Amino acid sequence: MFCSGCGHALEKGQIVCPQCNRPIAPAVPPVPGFEFVLAGYASKIRVLGILWLIYAGLSLVFGFVGLAFAHAFLSGGFAPWMHGHAPQMWFFPALMRFAWVFLVGRAILAAVAGWGLLERTQWGRIVAIVASILNLFHFFPFGLALGIGTLIILIGARNWMLYDDL
Repeated sequence: MFCSGCGHALEKGQIVCPQCNRPIAPAVPPVPGFEFVLAGYASKIRVLGILWLIYAGLSLVFGFVGLAFAHAFLSGGFAPWMHGHAPQMWFFPALMRFAWVFLVGRAILAAVAGWGLLERTQWGRIVAIVASILNLFHFFPFGLALGIGTLIILIGARNWMLYDDL
Protein backbone atom coordinates (compact mmCIF):
# COMPACT_ATOMS: atom_id res chain seq x y z
CA MET A 1 0.00 0.00 0.00
CA PHE A 2 1.22 3.49 -0.88
CA CYS A 3 0.35 7.02 0.28
CA SER A 4 -2.08 8.76 -2.07
CA GLY A 5 -0.30 12.12 -1.54
CA CYS A 6 3.44 11.43 -1.86
CA GLY A 7 3.55 7.78 -3.00
CA HIS A 8 5.64 6.64 -0.01
CA ALA A 9 5.41 2.91 0.81
CA LEU A 10 3.28 2.31 3.87
CA GLU A 11 3.26 -0.55 6.31
CA LYS A 12 0.10 -2.37 7.21
CA GLY A 13 -1.84 -0.73 10.02
CA GLN A 14 -0.44 2.83 9.63
CA ILE A 15 -3.07 5.55 9.82
CA VAL A 16 -0.80 8.50 8.86
CA CYS A 17 1.94 8.73 6.22
CA PRO A 18 5.30 9.21 8.02
CA GLN A 19 6.65 11.41 5.19
CA CYS A 20 3.81 13.88 4.48
CA ASN A 21 1.54 13.33 7.52
CA ARG A 22 -1.47 12.71 5.31
CA PRO A 23 -4.21 10.50 6.88
CA ILE A 24 -4.62 7.13 5.22
CA ALA A 25 -8.13 6.18 4.09
CA PRO A 26 -9.40 3.03 5.76
CA ALA A 27 -9.63 -0.06 3.59
CA VAL A 28 -13.04 -0.56 2.02
CA PRO A 29 -14.56 -3.92 2.91
CA PRO A 30 -15.34 -6.07 -0.12
CA VAL A 31 -18.84 -5.75 -1.52
CA PRO A 32 -20.78 -8.98 -1.51
CA GLY A 33 -20.82 -10.31 -5.01
CA PHE A 34 -22.92 -12.67 -7.02
CA GLU A 35 -21.85 -15.66 -4.93
CA PHE A 36 -23.41 -14.03 -1.87
CA VAL A 37 -26.71 -13.44 -3.68
CA LEU A 38 -26.67 -16.97 -5.09
CA ALA A 39 -26.01 -18.47 -1.64
CA GLY A 40 -28.96 -16.53 -0.19
CA TYR A 41 -31.23 -17.70 -2.98
CA ALA A 42 -30.06 -21.30 -2.55
CA SER A 43 -31.03 -21.18 1.14
CA LYS A 44 -34.49 -19.86 0.19
CA ILE A 45 -34.95 -22.72 -2.28
CA ARG A 46 -33.86 -25.25 0.36
CA VAL A 47 -36.33 -23.88 2.93
CA LEU A 48 -39.06 -23.84 0.28
CA GLY A 49 -38.40 -27.50 -0.57
CA ILE A 50 -38.56 -28.48 3.11
CA LEU A 51 -41.81 -26.54 3.56
CA TRP A 52 -43.38 -28.36 0.60
CA LEU A 53 -42.44 -31.72 2.13
CA ILE A 54 -43.89 -30.66 5.49
CA TYR A 55 -47.04 -29.48 3.73
CA ALA A 56 -47.38 -32.85 2.00
CA GLY A 57 -47.18 -34.66 5.34
CA LEU A 58 -49.62 -32.30 7.08
CA SER A 59 -51.99 -32.54 4.14
CA LEU A 60 -52.05 -36.33 4.40
CA VAL A 61 -52.49 -36.40 8.18
CA PHE A 62 -55.25 -33.79 8.36
CA GLY A 63 -56.90 -35.17 5.22
CA PHE A 64 -57.02 -38.71 6.61
CA VAL A 65 -58.50 -37.45 9.88
CA GLY A 66 -61.04 -35.28 8.07
CA LEU A 67 -62.09 -38.01 5.66
CA ALA A 68 -62.37 -40.57 8.45
CA PHE A 69 -64.62 -38.15 10.34
CA ALA A 70 -66.69 -37.48 7.20
CA HIS A 71 -67.04 -41.19 6.52
CA ALA A 72 -68.19 -41.86 10.08
CA PHE A 73 -70.60 -38.92 10.01
CA LEU A 74 -72.14 -39.61 6.62
CA SER A 75 -72.40 -43.37 7.04
CA GLY A 76 -74.38 -43.06 10.25
CA GLY A 77 -71.58 -43.56 12.76
CA PHE A 78 -72.93 -40.62 14.79
CA ALA A 79 -76.57 -41.70 14.51
CA PRO A 80 -77.04 -42.39 18.26
CA TRP A 81 -76.05 -38.80 19.01
CA MET A 82 -78.09 -37.37 16.14
CA HIS A 83 -81.40 -38.76 17.53
CA GLY A 84 -82.30 -40.65 14.42
CA HIS A 85 -80.91 -42.24 11.35
CA ALA A 86 -78.52 -40.62 8.94
CA PRO A 87 -79.90 -40.00 5.46
CA GLN A 88 -78.92 -42.52 2.85
CA MET A 89 -76.85 -40.98 0.09
CA TRP A 90 -76.44 -42.88 -3.15
CA PHE A 91 -73.45 -40.79 -4.25
CA PHE A 92 -71.54 -41.12 -0.97
CA PRO A 93 -69.14 -43.94 -2.03
CA ALA A 94 -68.18 -42.11 -5.24
CA LEU A 95 -67.72 -38.86 -3.33
CA MET A 96 -65.44 -40.51 -0.78
CA ARG A 97 -63.34 -42.18 -3.49
CA PHE A 98 -62.93 -38.84 -5.27
CA ALA A 99 -61.92 -37.18 -1.98
CA TRP A 100 -59.31 -39.90 -1.27
CA VAL A 101 -57.84 -39.62 -4.78
CA PHE A 102 -57.77 -35.82 -4.52
CA LEU A 103 -56.10 -35.95 -1.11
CA VAL A 104 -53.42 -38.42 -2.14
CA GLY A 105 -52.83 -36.62 -5.45
CA ARG A 106 -52.36 -33.26 -3.74
CA ALA A 107 -49.96 -34.75 -1.20
CA ILE A 108 -47.93 -36.51 -3.92
CA LEU A 109 -47.75 -33.29 -5.96
CA ALA A 110 -46.52 -31.34 -2.91
CA ALA A 111 -43.94 -34.02 -2.04
CA VAL A 112 -42.63 -34.14 -5.62
CA ALA A 113 -42.39 -30.33 -5.67
CA GLY A 114 -40.43 -30.33 -2.41
CA TRP A 115 -38.10 -33.08 -3.57
CA GLY A 116 -37.52 -31.37 -6.93
CA LEU A 117 -36.69 -28.08 -5.22
CA LEU A 118 -34.28 -29.77 -2.82
CA GLU A 119 -32.56 -31.45 -5.78
CA ARG A 120 -32.64 -28.11 -7.68
CA THR A 121 -33.96 -29.65 -10.88
CA GLN A 122 -35.72 -27.76 -13.68
CA TRP A 123 -38.81 -29.96 -13.46
CA GLY A 124 -38.89 -29.34 -9.69
CA ARG A 125 -39.37 -25.62 -10.27
CA ILE A 126 -42.17 -26.25 -12.77
CA VAL A 127 -43.94 -28.75 -10.48
CA ALA A 128 -43.62 -26.32 -7.55
CA ILE A 129 -45.15 -23.50 -9.61
CA VAL A 130 -48.06 -25.75 -10.69
CA ALA A 131 -48.56 -26.95 -7.10
CA SER A 132 -48.51 -23.40 -5.77
CA ILE A 133 -51.09 -22.24 -8.33
CA LEU A 134 -53.36 -25.14 -7.37
CA ASN A 135 -52.70 -24.34 -3.71
CA LEU A 136 -54.00 -20.79 -4.10
CA PHE A 137 -57.51 -22.22 -4.18
CA HIS A 138 -56.95 -24.17 -0.96
CA PHE A 139 -57.97 -21.76 1.78
CA PHE A 140 -56.02 -23.38 4.59
CA PRO A 141 -53.73 -20.50 5.72
CA PHE A 142 -50.50 -22.49 5.56
CA GLY A 143 -51.20 -23.76 2.04
CA LEU A 144 -52.22 -20.35 0.74
CA ALA A 145 -49.13 -18.70 2.23
CA LEU A 146 -46.90 -21.45 0.84
CA GLY A 147 -48.42 -21.02 -2.62
CA ILE A 148 -47.92 -17.25 -2.64
CA GLY A 149 -44.39 -17.53 -1.25
CA THR A 150 -43.45 -20.12 -3.85
CA LEU A 151 -44.68 -17.93 -6.67
CA ILE A 152 -42.76 -14.93 -5.32
CA ILE A 153 -39.53 -16.90 -4.94
CA LEU A 154 -39.67 -18.85 -8.22
CA ILE A 155 -41.26 -16.50 -10.76
CA GLY A 156 -39.46 -13.55 -12.31
CA ALA A 157 -36.53 -13.04 -14.65
CA ARG A 158 -34.01 -12.52 -11.82
CA ASN A 159 -35.22 -15.57 -9.89
CA TRP A 160 -35.28 -17.66 -13.09
CA MET A 161 -31.64 -16.77 -13.73
CA LEU A 162 -30.61 -17.44 -10.12
CA TYR A 163 -32.34 -20.85 -10.16
CA ASP A 164 -30.57 -21.74 -13.43
CA ASP A 165 -27.22 -20.84 -11.83
CA LEU A 166 -27.85 -23.16 -8.89
